[in-house]
Amino acid sequence: MRIALFATCLADTLFPEAAKATVRLLERLGHEVVFPFEQTCCGQMHINTGYQKDALPLVRRYAKTFDPYEVIVVPSGSCAGSIRHQHGMVASAYGDAGLAARSESVAARTYELSELLVDVLGMEDVGAYYPHRVTYHPTCHSLRMTRVGDKPLRLLRQVRGLDLVELPAAEQCCGFGGTFSIKNAETSTAMLADKMTNIVSTGADVCTAGDTSCLMHIGGGLSRLRTGVRTVHLAEILASTEYA
Repeated sequence: MRIALFATCLADTLFPEAAKATVRLLERLGHEVVFPFEQTCCGQMHINTGYQKDALPLVRRYAKTFDPYEVIVVPSGSCAGSIRHQHGMVASAYGDAGLAARSESVAARTYELSELLVDVLGMEDVGAYYPHRVTYHPTCHSLRMTRVGDKPLRLLRQVRGLDLVELPAAEQCCGFGGTFSIKNAETSTAMLADKMTNIVSTGADVCTAGDTSCLMHIGGGLSRLRTGVRTVHLAEILASTEYA
């Protein structure tokens, strides 16, 4: 299968390993991964902070860039959710029916990584090996917007050597929420403190998730407290093998 990768802004600027691991994983599974160089931001941060008109050119660019591809993968529940649930809405709000239809068409072919693996490729065992104690944080957008459900957990359970431990109050938000963590810093910090307490209580070496944004927030807190717990994107775990 030929799969187009939408890397996301955070992967491009801060966490490239998440995008590179996605490519390694899919190529190991026998698929061709292409990276359209015309891609930029999906526009989520503009939409979520009230600048929907400013997001319109980004919505248009995403639709134009990825329209030629039958399958698009996004290693982010947050960005996948924005593409699927906000792009058509924004185009319609500003009277561009053609763009709205095109955006809806491309959005229907856009998948978060765990969705692609389980629902499209029909895989749960991807041949990964990761000998660490791991807990999983289900990010808000992946749960409530993209609705990936237990797909990441089903994938993690098949990873050889991995000791998967349940995260208490897993569905509780980590407090990041994009600009929420800046505009409501004290509330965000309190939410993060609860999340870190629960992560540390598991005795895990690694906390994983499908969004680098939440991992950045959680990882920063865990690092400042010198807990010794690392944050690793789901794609990096699934791309890891015994012979890597």
